[in-house]
Amino acid sequence: MEESLLASETTDIRDLKGRVWVESKKIWNLAFPAMLSRVGQYGMFVVTQVFMGHIGELELAAYALIQTITVRFAYGILVGMSSANSTMCGQAFGAKQYHMLGIYLQRSWIINFTTATILLPVFIFTTPIFKLLGQEEDIASKAGDISPWFIPIIYSYAFMFNMQQFLQSQHKNLIIGWLSAASFALHVLLSWIFVTKLNLGIPGAMVAMIVASWLVTIALFLYIFCGWCPNTWKGLTLAALADFFPAVKLSLSSGVMICLELWYNAVLVLLAGYLKNATTEISAFSICINIIAWELTLCLGLVVACSVRVSNELGKGDAKAAIFSIKVNLTTTVLMGVLFSIICLVFGNRIGYIFTSDEQVAATVSSLSVLLAISVFLNSSQTILTGAAIGSGRQGMVAYINICSYYLIGVPVGALLGYIADLKVEGIWIGMILGVVIQTLVLGYITWKTDWNEQVDKASKRLDRFKRPLEESNGN
Repeated sequence: MEESLLASETTDIRDLKGRVWVESKKIWNLAFPAMLSRVGQYGMFVVTQVFMGHIGELELAAYALIQTITVRFAYGILVGMSSANSTMCGQAFGAKQYHMLGIYLQRSWIINFTTATILLPVFIFTTPIFKLLGQEEDIASKAGDISPWFIPIIYSYAFMFNMQQFLQSQHKNLIIGWLSAASFALHVLLSWIFVTKLNLGIPGAMVAMIVASWLVTIALFLYIFCGWCPNTWKGLTLAALADFFPAVKLSLSSGVMICLELWYNAVLVLLAGYLKNATTEISAFSICINIIAWELTLCLGLVVACSVRVSNELGKGDAKAAIFSIKVNLTTTVLMGVLFSIICLVFGNRIGYIFTSDEQVAATVSSLSVLLAISVFLNSSQTILTGAAIGSGRQGMVAYINICSYYLIGVPVGALLGYIADLKVEGIWIGMILGVVIQTLVLGYITWKTDWNEQVDKASKRLDRFKRPLEESNGN
Protein backbone atom coordinates (compact mmCIF):
# COMPACT_ATOMS: atom_id res chain seq x y z
CA MET A 1 0.00 0.00 0.00
CA GLU A 2 2.77 2.44 0.97
CA GLU A 3 4.73 1.51 -2.16
CA SER A 4 1.63 2.19 -4.25
CA LEU A 5 1.16 5.64 -2.67
CA LEU A 6 4.85 6.44 -3.16
CA ALA A 7 4.68 5.40 -6.81
CA SER A 8 1.55 7.54 -7.27
CA GLU A 9 3.25 10.58 -5.68
CA THR A 10 6.33 10.08 -7.87
CA THR A 11 4.11 9.90 -10.98
CA ASP A 12 2.28 13.07 -9.91
CA ILE A 13 5.57 14.91 -9.40
CA ARG A 14 6.86 13.81 -12.80
CA ASP A 15 3.55 14.79 -14.38
CA LEU A 16 3.74 18.22 -12.72
CA LYS A 17 7.33 18.72 -13.87
CA GLY A 18 6.29 17.79 -17.40
CA ARG A 19 3.37 20.23 -17.36
CA VAL A 20 5.57 23.02 -15.99
CA TRP A 21 8.19 22.31 -18.66
CA VAL A 22 5.62 22.38 -21.47
CA GLU A 23 3.99 25.57 -20.15
CA SER A 24 7.40 27.22 -19.65
CA LYS A 25 8.32 26.51 -23.27
CA LYS A 26 5.05 28.07 -24.43
CA ILE A 27 5.69 31.10 -22.23
CA TRP A 28 9.25 31.71 -23.41
CA ASN A 29 8.35 31.11 -27.05
CA LEU A 30 6.01 34.07 -26.62
CA ALA A 31 8.03 36.12 -24.14
CA PHE A 32 11.49 36.18 -25.73
CA PRO A 33 10.47 37.72 -29.09
CA ALA A 34 8.24 40.16 -27.17
CA MET A 35 11.20 41.12 -24.95
CA LEU A 36 13.36 41.58 -28.03
CA SER A 37 10.68 43.82 -29.54
CA ARG A 38 10.30 45.96 -26.39
CA VAL A 39 14.06 46.29 -25.93
CA GLY A 40 14.42 47.29 -29.59
CA GLN A 41 11.71 49.95 -29.33
CA TYR A 42 13.01 51.35 -26.04
CA GLY A 43 16.58 51.07 -27.32
CA MET A 44 15.77 53.32 -30.28
CA PHE A 45 14.74 56.10 -27.90
CA VAL A 46 17.97 55.63 -25.92
CA VAL A 47 20.17 55.60 -29.05
CA THR A 48 18.51 58.76 -30.37
CA GLN A 49 19.05 60.38 -26.96
CA VAL A 50 22.75 59.51 -27.14
CA PHE A 51 23.11 61.09 -30.58
CA MET A 52 21.11 64.13 -29.43
CA GLY A 53 23.70 64.53 -26.70
CA HIS A 54 26.40 64.74 -29.34
CA ILE A 55 24.46 67.47 -31.17
CA GLY A 56 24.22 69.72 -28.11
CA GLU A 57 23.14 70.03 -24.47
CA LEU A 58 20.05 72.06 -25.34
CA GLU A 59 18.92 69.48 -27.89
CA LEU A 60 19.51 66.70 -25.37
CA ALA A 61 17.47 68.44 -22.68
CA ALA A 62 14.62 69.19 -25.08
CA TYR A 63 14.57 65.62 -26.42
CA ALA A 64 14.60 64.15 -22.89
CA LEU A 65 11.67 66.38 -21.95
CA ILE A 66 9.62 65.29 -24.98
CA GLN A 67 10.42 61.63 -24.44
CA THR A 68 9.54 61.75 -20.72
CA ILE A 69 6.28 63.67 -21.07
CA THR A 70 4.65 63.76 -24.53
CA VAL A 71 6.00 60.57 -26.12
CA ARG A 72 5.53 58.52 -22.94
CA PHE A 73 1.94 59.78 -22.79
CA ALA A 74 1.13 58.88 -26.42
CA TYR A 75 3.12 55.62 -26.30
CA GLY A 76 1.28 54.51 -23.16
CA ILE A 77 -2.14 55.22 -24.64
CA LEU A 78 -1.41 53.40 -27.92
CA VAL A 79 0.22 50.38 -26.25
CA GLY A 80 -2.64 50.20 -23.77
CA MET A 81 -5.36 50.46 -26.39
CA SER A 82 -3.63 47.76 -28.41
CA SER A 83 -3.85 45.41 -25.42
CA ALA A 84 -7.61 45.32 -26.04
CA ASN A 85 -6.79 43.74 -29.39
CA SER A 86 -4.64 41.20 -27.53
CA THR A 87 -7.64 40.22 -25.39
CA MET A 88 -10.02 39.81 -28.33
CA CYS A 89 -7.57 38.11 -30.71
CA GLY A 90 -6.24 35.79 -28.01
CA GLN A 91 -9.68 34.61 -26.94
CA ALA A 92 -10.89 34.25 -30.55
CA PHE A 93 -7.81 32.20 -31.46
CA GLY A 94 -8.36 29.95 -28.44
CA ALA A 95 -12.00 29.50 -29.48
CA LYS A 96 -10.85 28.68 -33.05
CA GLN A 97 -12.78 31.63 -34.47
CA TYR A 98 -9.76 32.39 -36.64
CA HIS A 99 -11.55 34.63 -39.16
CA MET A 100 -12.44 37.06 -36.37
CA LEU A 101 -8.78 37.96 -35.70
CA GLY A 102 -8.47 39.89 -38.96
CA ILE A 103 -11.70 41.76 -38.24
CA TYR A 104 -10.52 42.69 -34.74
CA LEU A 105 -7.21 43.85 -36.22
CA GLN A 106 -8.91 46.18 -38.71
CA ARG A 107 -11.19 47.53 -35.99
CA SER A 108 -8.18 48.28 -33.76
CA TRP A 109 -6.41 50.03 -36.66
CA ILE A 110 -9.34 52.42 -36.98
CA ILE A 111 -9.44 53.06 -33.22
CA ASN A 112 -5.68 53.59 -32.89
CA PHE A 113 -5.43 55.76 -36.02
CA THR A 114 -8.21 57.98 -34.69
CA THR A 115 -6.51 58.14 -31.29
CA ALA A 116 -3.15 59.10 -32.84
CA THR A 117 -4.90 61.89 -34.78
CA ILE A 118 -6.55 63.18 -31.59
CA LEU A 119 -3.09 63.26 -29.94
CA LEU A 120 -1.58 65.44 -32.70
CA PRO A 121 -2.05 68.80 -30.88
CA VAL A 122 0.27 67.55 -28.12
CA PHE A 123 3.08 67.34 -30.69
CA ILE A 124 2.10 70.43 -32.69
CA PHE A 125 1.73 72.82 -29.74
CA THR A 126 4.62 71.44 -27.67
CA THR A 127 6.31 74.80 -27.02
CA PRO A 128 3.30 76.58 -25.47
CA ILE A 129 2.41 73.44 -23.49
CA PHE A 130 5.89 73.21 -21.97
CA LYS A 131 5.96 76.94 -21.25
CA LEU A 132 2.64 76.54 -19.47
CA LEU A 133 4.23 73.77 -17.38
CA GLY A 134 6.96 76.19 -16.32
CA GLN A 135 9.85 74.93 -18.46
CA GLU A 136 12.65 77.26 -19.53
CA GLU A 137 11.86 79.16 -22.73
CA ASP A 138 14.89 77.98 -24.73
CA ILE A 139 14.25 74.31 -23.87
CA ALA A 140 10.51 74.66 -24.65
CA SER A 141 11.33 76.34 -27.96
CA LYS A 142 13.81 73.63 -28.99
CA ALA A 143 11.33 70.94 -27.90
CA GLY A 144 8.83 72.53 -30.30
CA ASP A 145 11.35 72.02 -33.11
CA ILE A 146 11.89 68.35 -32.28
CA SER A 147 8.36 67.29 -31.36
CA PRO A 148 6.72 67.32 -34.86
CA TRP A 149 9.29 64.74 -35.98
CA PHE A 150 7.61 62.25 -33.66
CA ILE A 151 4.28 62.45 -35.51
CA PRO A 152 5.20 59.86 -38.20
CA ILE A 153 6.55 57.59 -35.44
CA ILE A 154 3.30 57.80 -33.46
CA TYR A 155 1.32 56.86 -36.59
CA SER A 156 3.61 53.89 -37.18
CA TYR A 157 2.89 52.75 -33.62
CA ALA A 158 -0.87 53.08 -34.26
CA PHE A 159 -0.57 50.25 -36.79
CA MET A 160 2.47 48.35 -35.48
CA PHE A 161 1.30 47.60 -31.95
CA ASN A 162 -1.97 46.07 -33.13
CA MET A 163 -0.25 43.89 -35.70
CA GLN A 164 2.15 42.66 -33.03
CA GLN A 165 -0.77 41.71 -30.78
CA PHE A 166 -2.53 40.05 -33.75
CA LEU A 167 0.50 37.87 -34.50
CA GLN A 168 1.39 37.15 -30.86
CA SER A 169 -2.15 35.93 -30.18
CA GLN A 170 -1.66 33.18 -32.78
CA HIS A 171 1.94 32.49 -31.64
CA LYS A 172 3.49 33.94 -34.82
CA ASN A 173 5.94 36.07 -32.85
CA LEU A 174 9.42 35.15 -34.11
CA ILE A 175 8.89 37.52 -37.02
CA ILE A 176 8.29 40.34 -34.51
CA GLY A 177 11.55 39.65 -32.67
CA TRP A 178 13.66 39.44 -35.84
CA LEU A 179 12.16 42.58 -37.34
CA SER A 180 12.70 44.52 -34.10
CA ALA A 181 16.33 43.45 -33.95
CA ALA A 182 16.87 44.36 -37.61
CA SER A 183 15.21 47.77 -37.24
CA PHE A 184 17.27 48.56 -34.14
CA ALA A 185 20.49 47.71 -35.97
CA LEU A 186 19.38 49.86 -38.93
CA HIS A 187 18.50 52.69 -36.57
CA VAL A 188 21.98 52.69 -35.01
CA LEU A 189 23.61 52.64 -38.46
CA LEU A 190 21.44 55.42 -39.91
CA SER A 191 21.88 57.57 -36.78
CA TRP A 192 25.65 57.24 -37.07
CA ILE A 193 25.60 58.12 -40.79
CA PHE A 194 23.13 61.02 -40.59
CA VAL A 195 24.39 62.62 -37.37
CA THR A 196 28.08 61.77 -37.13
CA LYS A 197 29.11 61.55 -40.78
CA LEU A 198 26.69 63.88 -42.59
CA ASN A 199 26.16 66.32 -39.66
CA LEU A 200 22.41 66.55 -40.32
CA GLY A 201 21.68 67.34 -36.67
CA ILE A 202 18.15 66.93 -35.32
CA PRO A 203 16.57 66.06 -38.72
CA GLY A 204 19.17 63.32 -39.21
CA ALA A 205 18.59 61.75 -35.80
CA MET A 206 14.80 61.83 -36.15
CA VAL A 207 14.72 60.61 -39.77
CA ALA A 208 16.77 57.59 -38.69
CA MET A 209 14.16 56.81 -36.04
CA ILE A 210 11.24 57.33 -38.45
CA VAL A 211 12.75 55.01 -41.07
CA ALA A 212 13.51 52.29 -38.51
CA SER A 213 9.99 52.47 -37.01
CA TRP A 214 8.21 52.31 -40.35
CA LEU A 215 10.47 49.48 -41.53
CA VAL A 216 8.90 47.22 -38.88
CA THR A 217 5.39 48.47 -39.64
CA ILE A 218 5.64 47.98 -43.43
CA ALA A 219 7.27 44.55 -43.00
CA LEU A 220 4.42 43.44 -40.71
CA PHE A 221 1.87 44.70 -43.25
CA LEU A 222 3.55 42.62 -45.96
CA TYR A 223 3.77 39.56 -43.72
CA ILE A 224 0.03 39.70 -42.96
CA PHE A 225 -1.19 40.73 -46.44
CA CYS A 226 1.01 38.37 -48.48
CA GLY A 227 -0.34 35.06 -47.26
CA TRP A 228 1.54 34.15 -44.07
CA CYS A 229 -1.68 34.35 -42.03
CA PRO A 230 -4.12 32.49 -44.32
CA ASN A 231 -6.56 31.45 -41.57
CA THR A 232 -6.73 34.73 -39.68
CA TRP A 233 -6.48 37.34 -42.46
CA LYS A 234 -9.27 37.22 -45.05
CA GLY A 235 -8.83 40.74 -46.43
CA LEU A 236 -10.33 44.14 -45.71
CA THR A 237 -13.99 44.13 -44.71
CA LEU A 238 -16.70 46.53 -43.55
CA ALA A 239 -17.48 44.02 -40.78
CA ALA A 240 -14.76 45.81 -38.79
CA LEU A 241 -17.23 48.67 -38.29
CA ALA A 242 -19.87 46.42 -36.68
CA ASP A 243 -20.52 46.69 -32.92
CA PHE A 244 -17.88 49.40 -32.67
CA PHE A 245 -18.72 50.97 -29.29
CA PRO A 246 -17.87 47.95 -27.05
CA ALA A 247 -14.48 47.69 -28.80
CA VAL A 248 -13.83 51.41 -28.22
CA LYS A 249 -14.81 51.06 -24.56
CA LEU A 250 -12.41 48.14 -24.01
CA SER A 251 -9.64 49.99 -25.88
CA LEU A 252 -10.09 53.16 -23.81
CA SER A 253 -9.96 51.30 -20.51
CA SER A 254 -6.83 49.48 -21.74
CA GLY A 255 -5.19 52.77 -22.74
CA VAL A 256 -5.94 54.36 -19.37
CA MET A 257 -4.59 51.31 -17.53
CA ILE A 258 -1.19 51.28 -19.27
CA CYS A 259 -0.84 55.06 -19.35
CA LEU A 260 -1.36 55.26 -15.59
CA GLU A 261 1.40 52.66 -15.18
CA LEU A 262 3.89 54.49 -17.38
CA TRP A 263 3.11 57.94 -15.95
CA TYR A 264 3.58 56.86 -12.34
CA ASN A 265 7.38 57.01 -12.44
CA ALA A 266 7.30 60.21 -14.49
CA VAL A 267 5.14 61.96 -11.87
CA LEU A 268 7.54 60.94 -9.11
CA VAL A 269 10.56 62.19 -11.09
CA LEU A 270 8.66 65.46 -11.54
CA LEU A 271 8.09 65.63 -7.76
CA ALA A 272 11.79 65.04 -7.17
CA GLY A 273 12.58 67.94 -9.48
CA TYR A 274 10.92 70.37 -7.06
CA LEU A 275 13.12 69.38 -4.11
CA LYS A 276 15.50 72.07 -2.92
CA ASN A 277 19.26 71.56 -3.24
CA ALA A 278 18.89 67.92 -4.26
CA THR A 279 20.59 67.90 -7.66
CA THR A 280 22.74 64.87 -6.86
CA GLU A 281 19.86 62.89 -5.38
CA ILE A 282 17.59 63.70 -8.33
CA SER A 283 20.29 62.57 -10.78
CA ALA A 284 20.71 59.33 -8.82
CA PHE A 285 16.95 58.83 -8.68
CA SER A 286 16.69 59.29 -12.46
CA ILE A 287 19.42 56.67 -12.97
CA CYS A 288 17.54 54.22 -10.74
CA ILE A 289 14.29 54.89 -12.63
CA ASN A 290 16.19 54.20 -15.87
CA ILE A 291 17.35 50.82 -14.50
CA ILE A 292 13.77 50.02 -13.45
CA ALA A 293 12.58 50.95 -16.95
CA TRP A 294 15.00 48.47 -18.55
CA GLU A 295 13.91 45.70 -16.16
CA LEU A 296 10.28 46.58 -16.79
CA THR A 297 10.91 46.29 -20.53
CA LEU A 298 11.90 42.65 -20.00
CA CYS A 299 8.92 42.04 -17.72
CA LEU A 300 6.58 43.39 -20.40
CA GLY A 301 7.62 40.46 -22.59
CA LEU A 302 6.28 38.12 -19.91
CA VAL A 303 3.13 40.27 -19.66
CA VAL A 304 2.55 39.54 -23.35
CA ALA A 305 3.13 35.82 -22.75
CA CYS A 306 0.75 35.73 -19.78
CA SER A 307 -2.02 37.69 -21.52
CA VAL A 308 -1.80 35.52 -24.65
CA ARG A 309 -1.75 32.24 -22.74
CA VAL A 310 -4.64 33.27 -20.46
CA SER A 311 -6.75 34.63 -23.33
CA ASN A 312 -6.08 31.53 -25.46
CA GLU A 313 -7.10 29.17 -22.67
CA LEU A 314 -10.19 31.18 -21.75
CA GLY A 315 -11.18 31.17 -25.42
CA LYS A 316 -10.78 27.37 -25.45
CA GLY A 317 -12.93 27.15 -22.33
CA ASP A 318 -10.15 25.63 -20.18
CA ALA A 319 -10.17 27.53 -16.87
CA LYS A 320 -7.70 25.16 -15.19
CA ALA A 321 -5.12 25.68 -17.93
CA ALA A 322 -5.47 29.46 -17.57
CA ILE A 323 -4.88 29.23 -13.80
CA PHE A 324 -1.88 26.94 -14.29
CA SER A 325 -0.37 29.34 -16.84
CA ILE A 326 -0.72 32.24 -14.39
CA LYS A 327 1.03 30.21 -11.67
CA VAL A 328 3.95 29.24 -13.93
CA ASN A 329 4.26 32.82 -15.24
CA LEU A 330 4.20 34.24 -11.72
CA THR A 331 6.82 31.75 -10.47
CA THR A 332 9.06 32.56 -13.45
CA THR A 333 8.89 36.33 -12.95
CA VAL A 334 9.34 36.11 -9.16
CA LEU A 335 12.54 34.10 -9.71
CA MET A 336 13.67 36.73 -12.24
CA GLY A 337 12.83 39.45 -9.72
CA VAL A 338 14.88 37.75 -7.01
CA LEU A 339 17.84 37.40 -9.40
CA PHE A 340 17.72 41.05 -10.51
CA SER A 341 17.25 42.22 -6.91
CA ILE A 342 20.36 40.30 -5.81
CA ILE A 343 22.31 41.87 -8.69
CA CYS A 344 21.17 45.34 -7.57
CA LEU A 345 22.28 44.65 -3.99
CA VAL A 346 25.61 42.99 -4.86
CA PHE A 347 26.65 45.51 -7.52
CA GLY A 348 24.84 48.52 -6.02
CA ASN A 349 28.10 50.41 -5.47
CA ARG A 350 29.04 50.06 -9.15
CA ILE A 351 25.75 50.32 -11.05
CA GLY A 352 25.80 54.13 -11.01
CA TYR A 353 29.07 54.27 -12.98
CA ILE A 354 27.29 52.76 -16.00
CA PHE A 355 25.41 56.06 -16.36
CA THR A 356 27.73 58.65 -14.80
CA SER A 357 31.36 59.34 -13.89
CA ASP A 358 30.35 61.64 -11.02
CA GLU A 359 31.55 60.03 -7.77
CA GLN A 360 28.87 61.68 -5.63
CA VAL A 361 26.00 60.66 -7.91
CA ALA A 362 27.32 57.08 -8.09
CA ALA A 363 27.59 56.96 -4.29
CA THR A 364 23.99 58.16 -3.97
CA VAL A 365 22.83 55.45 -6.38
CA SER A 366 24.63 52.96 -4.14
CA SER A 367 22.77 54.30 -1.08
CA LEU A 368 19.47 53.78 -2.94
CA SER A 369 20.31 50.19 -3.97
CA VAL A 370 18.00 48.61 -1.34
CA LEU A 371 15.01 50.62 -2.58
CA LEU A 372 16.03 49.80 -6.16
CA ALA A 373 16.16 46.06 -5.34
CA ILE A 374 12.68 46.21 -3.76
CA SER A 375 11.22 48.03 -6.78
CA VAL A 376 12.79 45.57 -9.21
CA PHE A 377 11.36 42.63 -7.25
CA LEU A 378 7.86 44.13 -7.09
CA ASN A 379 7.80 44.77 -10.84
CA SER A 380 8.19 41.06 -11.50
CA SER A 381 4.97 39.93 -9.81
CA GLN A 382 2.94 43.08 -10.48
CA THR A 383 3.36 42.88 -14.26
CA ILE A 384 2.19 39.27 -14.49
CA LEU A 385 -0.96 40.02 -12.53
CA THR A 386 -1.60 42.84 -15.01
CA GLY A 387 -1.04 40.39 -17.88
CA ALA A 388 -3.60 37.99 -16.40
CA ALA A 389 -6.10 40.86 -16.21
CA ILE A 390 -5.45 41.76 -19.87
CA GLY A 391 -5.94 38.14 -20.92
CA SER A 392 -9.34 38.06 -19.22
CA GLY A 393 -10.39 41.50 -20.53
CA ARG A 394 -10.45 43.25 -17.14
CA GLN A 395 -8.40 46.33 -18.07
CA GLY A 396 -11.01 48.71 -16.67
CA MET A 397 -10.73 47.11 -13.22
CA VAL A 398 -6.93 47.48 -13.26
CA ALA A 399 -7.25 51.14 -14.29
CA TYR A 400 -9.34 51.87 -11.17
CA ILE A 401 -6.87 49.97 -8.98
CA ASN A 402 -3.99 51.95 -10.49
CA ILE A 403 -5.71 55.27 -9.80
CA CYS A 404 -6.35 54.38 -6.16
CA SER A 405 -3.04 52.71 -5.32
CA TYR A 406 -0.72 54.96 -7.35
CA TYR A 407 -2.29 58.40 -7.42
CA LEU A 408 -4.47 58.45 -4.29
CA ILE A 409 -1.93 56.68 -2.06
CA GLY A 410 1.56 56.39 -3.61
CA VAL A 411 2.01 59.94 -4.89
CA PRO A 412 0.54 61.75 -1.81
CA VAL A 413 2.54 59.57 0.62
CA GLY A 414 5.69 60.13 -1.43
CA ALA A 415 5.11 63.89 -1.40
CA LEU A 416 4.51 63.90 2.37
CA LEU A 417 7.62 61.84 3.11
CA GLY A 418 9.74 63.75 0.62
CA TYR A 419 8.71 67.30 1.55
CA ILE A 420 7.11 67.28 5.01
CA ALA A 421 9.22 64.52 6.61
CA ASP A 422 12.25 65.83 4.66
CA LEU A 423 13.27 62.37 3.48
CA LYS A 424 13.76 63.87 0.02
CA VAL A 425 14.21 61.33 -2.79
CA GLU A 426 14.07 58.36 -0.41
CA GLY A 427 10.68 59.54 0.85
CA ILE A 428 9.30 59.97 -2.66
CA TRP A 429 10.55 56.51 -3.60
CA ILE A 430 9.05 54.90 -0.48
CA GLY A 431 5.70 56.38 -1.54
CA MET A 432 6.16 54.89 -5.00
CA ILE A 433 6.93 51.47 -3.53
CA LEU A 434 3.89 51.67 -1.24
CA GLY A 435 1.66 52.32 -4.25
CA VAL A 436 3.09 49.32 -6.13
CA VAL A 437 2.77 47.09 -3.04
CA ILE A 438 -0.91 47.99 -2.63
CA GLN A 439 -1.60 47.49 -6.33
CA THR A 440 0.16 44.10 -6.28
CA LEU A 441 -1.69 42.92 -3.16
CA VAL A 442 -5.07 43.98 -4.52
CA LEU A 443 -4.46 42.41 -7.95
CA GLY A 444 -3.10 39.27 -6.27
CA TYR A 445 -6.15 38.95 -4.05
CA ILE A 446 -8.54 39.52 -6.97
CA THR A 447 -6.69 36.98 -9.13
CA TRP A 448 -6.76 34.45 -6.27
CA LYS A 449 -10.49 34.93 -5.61
CA THR A 450 -11.48 34.99 -9.28
CA ASP A 451 -13.90 32.33 -10.48
CA TRP A 452 -12.09 31.41 -13.70
CA ASN A 453 -14.98 29.30 -14.92
CA GLU A 454 -17.01 32.49 -14.81
CA GLN A 455 -14.27 34.21 -16.82
CA VAL A 456 -14.59 31.44 -19.43
CA ASP A 457 -18.32 32.21 -19.69
CA LYS A 458 -17.61 35.94 -19.98
CA ALA A 459 -15.05 35.31 -22.72
CA SER A 460 -17.60 33.22 -24.62
CA LYS A 461 -20.28 35.90 -24.28
CA ARG A 462 -17.82 38.61 -25.34
CA LEU A 463 -16.87 36.69 -28.47
CA ASP A 464 -20.53 36.03 -29.28
CA ARG A 465 -21.39 39.72 -28.82
CA PHE A 466 -18.66 40.83 -31.21
CA LYS A 467 -19.39 38.05 -33.70
CA ARG A 468 -23.17 38.47 -33.86
CA PRO A 469 -23.26 41.70 -35.94
CA LEU A 470 -20.98 40.05 -38.50
CA GLU A 471 -23.29 37.03 -38.84
CA GLU A 472 -26.34 39.29 -39.13
CA SER A 473 -24.71 41.40 -41.85
CA ASN A 474 -23.73 38.22 -43.75
CA GLY A 475 -27.30 36.93 -43.41
CA ASN A 476 -28.65 40.09 -44.96
